Amino acid sequence: MSDTHAQSVAFVRDTVIPQKAPPALESGTIKWVRTNLFSGWFNTILTVVTLYCIYLVMAAFVPWVVNGVWAADNIRECREIMQGSGGGCFAVIADRWQQLIFGFQYPSELYWRPTVAFVLLFVAIAPVLFYQVFPRQMLVITALYPFIAFYLIWGGTILIPIIAILGFVAGYLVYNRLINTSFAAGFFGGVAAAFVVWWLGGLVSAALPEFLALDAVASRDLGGFMLNLILGTVCVSLSLPLGIVLALGRQSDMPVVKGICVVFIEFVRGVPLITLLFVANVVLAYFLPPGTTFDLILRVIIMITMFSAAYIAEVIRGGLAALPKGQYEGAESLGLDYAQSMQLIVLPQALKISIPGIVNVAVGLFKDTTLVSVISMFDLVGMIRGPILSSTDWNGVYWELFGFAALLFFVVCYGISQYSQWLERQLATDHR
Repeated sequence: MSDTHAQSVAFVRDTVIPQKAPPALESGTIKWVRTNLFSGWFNTILTVVTLYCIYLVMAAFVPWVVNGVWAADNIRECREIMQGSGGGCFAVIADRWQQLIFGFQYPSELYWRPTVAFVLLFVAIAPVLFYQVFPRQMLVITALYPFIAFYLIWGGTILIPIIAILGFVAGYLVYNRLINTSFAAGFFGGVAAAFVVWWLGGLVSAALPEFLALDAVASRDLGGFMLNLILGTVCVSLSLPLGIVLALGRQSDMPVVKGICVVFIEFVRGVPLITLLFVANVVLAYFLPPGTTFDLILRVIIMITMFSAAYIAEVIRGGLAALPKGQYEGAESLGLDYAQSMQLIVLPQALKISIPGIVNVAVGLFKDTTLVSVISMFDLVGMIRGPILSSTDWNGVYWELFGFAALLFFVVCYGISQYSQWLERQLATDHR
């Protein structure tokens, strides 16, 4: 009886069984490799072929870098040192890096000025890019940076950037005072006030040309990667607000405004950028009064900004079209006028949707700044194709120079791309 009772009582464990490690083939690196690289016969073949291609590339690239020559005065001396080792002649970069960065006409004793402007660029954009970390008061530095950079790079009297700042301040104050009357009164009043201050300031700066003046540098003396950075930074900064205005104007209910925006966008998008650069370089001078001097860099900035703004306008229009109609109706139900609804509700959501497209346009624009070399502006590519390769010392060195240019552009464009992805994660409000 006792044996039968003992067999009918179930065993109850009073301790937890210790966890066992998963099998070696089902965890860690081995599992990742099996799942992603060798999950089937087709993926296995692709993996093997890809690894073989990587091996062929690295087998040629690594000796080219490792056996490279960094100290030589010309290509002939470089080849004597290499003795057929298959290395690259990187001595051209060590010999001409200043020209690649600053151009060949910018005075060497003034290299510190664009260098300081470049360092200050990171200080100026930090409050905009990482607005959660830096206090809003630092935006004052961002607002002042364009005038400081102009003073450092181009030189001249300090009165020019000061007068430019005062003009913007006067325009903003007048706009703020008249905006309650109407938007048109505020806008045109602000523009008129700014132009009056600039006109009066021009008379003062002409009378005091040496007041705290730095050595002036002509725009034609700018070159190298510095010129690409200037064009890219300025044009992207200007094209974004202009693109927003064009996108809103294209969706306007006013036929004249909508027609102007549509014609502008479609015309600019239908014309190659190189055509606009030729217009800026040659044709535009025919429409100016005789004897008028219009800085070439300023003309190029205007054309590239117009080109980029047209594409950004279409990207933002796509973001506006992607918003549900209820967002617009919700803004109207709150009693917001057009400007308030766009500023507080519609545009923040549309810009968030448009971030990938805007970044794509910005990256393409920065790379397209190399096209200025076709109108005899010696940017980084223009320096390589012009003064450096045309010299007898380095004629024949191609891969090293263009590889260096590609590396510089890759670092900047990759940084922009990574920041955009980080910003998208920060602005993500949907929980999936």
